[in-house]
Amino acid sequence: MNTSVNDLEIYRESMRIGEVVWEFVAGCSFFAKDTVGKQLVRSADSMAANLAEGYGRYHFKENQKFCYYSRGSAQETQTWIEKAVRRGLIPDESARELYHDLDTFKKRLNAYIRSIGPVDSDPNGPVTSH
Repeated sequence: MNTSVNDLEIYRESMRIGEVVWEFVAGCSFFAKDTVGKQLVRSADSMAANLAEGYGRYHFKENQKFCYYSRGSAQETQTWIEKAVRRGLIPDESARELYHDLDTFKKRLNAYIRSIGPVDSDPNGPVTSH
């Protein structure tokens, strides 16, 4: 049994992704940071924050609920990455790698959700990768 959220590999991965996003945004102009950058950082950071909050609830249904929020934040992060690429804020190759990391994260998060209890009441539909 994990004694800390830091013991969860999925949590550590969400933290890593958040730091990668931060590095991209930190180098942007003020306008880019204030518009797309803030949204991108918030959605990426929300992935880990929701995993931590759910983990701290100590009940599998609440934990799953916050995992669904984390999954939604990962999807939102991908949208902001697409916008950042279209606006010339993130190089294409770096964005592709990050987008792929987020796809992998969502698949692994789905597996984690299944591992913490029955998944019969997902408000967003079945636990599948998009």
